Amino acid sequence: MEVKAKLRFARISAQKVRLVCDLVRGKPINDAMKTLTFRDEKASRIMKKLIESAVANAEVKQVIDVDNLYVKTVHADEGPFIKRFMPRSQGRATEIKKRTCHINVVLDER
Repeated sequence: MEVKAKLRFARISAQKVRLVCDLVRGKPINDAMKTLTFRDEKASRIMKKLIESAVANAEVKQVIDVDNLYVKTVHADEGPFIKRFMPRSQGRATEIKKRTCHINVVLDER
């Protein structure tokens, strides 16, 4: 029985989140949480909170033993850009793309 959690429109680029996704994919929950706790990155704080949410979802369902959970899949997809403009020389303006991403976590029982 799988348990899912998703975060949409996170204000961080998907490329940065994918680096953290690779660290926790396939690991048991305890090891993944330890790894994320001691990483000093914004993406690791976001990922830790999302995995805690998925574990809470598992507790509410009461179908899965929470002690045997592992991270089955985790992936980050690009979301829409927030478009801003920065003034440049000679009256021009350049577009700044503030990137967002959607993160999906699936936990399963071993």
